[in-house]
Amino acid sequence: MSAQSLFRSVARPIITLEEHFLSRTALASPNALNEKMRAIPGLFDGFTELGPRRIADMDAGQVTMQVISHGPGDLSPSQCRDTNNQLAEAVRAYPSRFAGFAELPMDEPQEAATELRRMCSGAFDGVRFVGALVDSHTESGLYYDGPEFDVLWDEATKLDVPIYIHPTWPTQQLFKAYKFPRVPEDVNAAILSFGFGWHSDVAVHILRLYASGVFDRFPNLKIIIGHMGEMIPYMLQRIERVSSRWGKQRSFREVWDNNLWLTTSGNWALDPLACILRNTKHDRIMYSVDYPFAKSADGLKWLEELEESGMVTAEVLEGICWKNAARLLKLNVDQAS
Repeated sequence: MSAQSLFRSVARPIITLEEHFLSRTALASPNALNEKMRAIPGLFDGFTELGPRRIADMDAGQVTMQVISHGPGDLSPSQCRDTNNQLAEAVRAYPSRFAGFAELPMDEPQEAATELRRMCSGAFDGVRFVGALVDSHTESGLYYDGPEFDVLWDEATKLDVPIYIHPTWPTQQLFKAYKFPRVPEDVNAAILSFGFGWHSDVAVHILRLYASGVFDRFPNLKIIIGHMGEMIPYMLQRIERVSSRWGKQRSFREVWDNNLWLTTSGNWALDPLACILRNTKHDRIMYSVDYPFAKSADGLKWLEELEESGMVTAEVLEGICWKNAARLLKLNVDQAS
């Protein structure tokens, strides 16, 4: 049986929540690394479009709703507002298909908190975003474990919305520190980014947040990470042992179980999920595609493989496909979609 007929036979909704676009304001101030994606056939058009082309890809993968966020790269407060306004227009045009994560100016924590409130409080012209997606560091190398970011974590907790910490391009310092002289520049960039490096960067960022006491100060904070947990599940027990000596009020296991969610986002393999299913609460696992870098139809094939593998019950599969995301993000998805 094909993936399409298998999933249509039970008519289950599917929600994805690591799905990207590039705004008009970002295109006006191009990021050099993002610009390199123009050379990839078909990718850039999908990246910049918020309408029929995107929905056609969703339909090919039976995706009911896509939670859209902006691509990597720093934007100023005014650029973030323009970007979020553009995305809100798309959500308003396709309310049953699109939802939004806010873009935040993370170089300016107070401005980031203000923009999160604007987009997630329900006061923005009838469109309520369901959280924010932020780069794992700014282009200058700023991480979010300092006390200046408490204003953002406090606002996210008050609004009861999650912050998705997503990988971004390495800083120039990292490029310099890890330059491999015997490989081509594009291979070096791949190793430091989507090939490996930026996933470990997110993992280290989560450990920094934990070590600096963010989860002690904000015990109800909700954080999402992608790509099968950005390597943390495979080191989880070791992290637990090492971090037990850091003097935090709550153990890393308690934080993992209560403050963190993860998505599959384009990692079409069952091996990492097998690990996650053994050490992570099943209601913390959410399906995602990573559009336009991955295709929804390929994700559907992976869902079929997962169902046929016998690794999960029908109830767990429903949770991964849509229920866990709907509960976390307070999305009203028609079960008959």
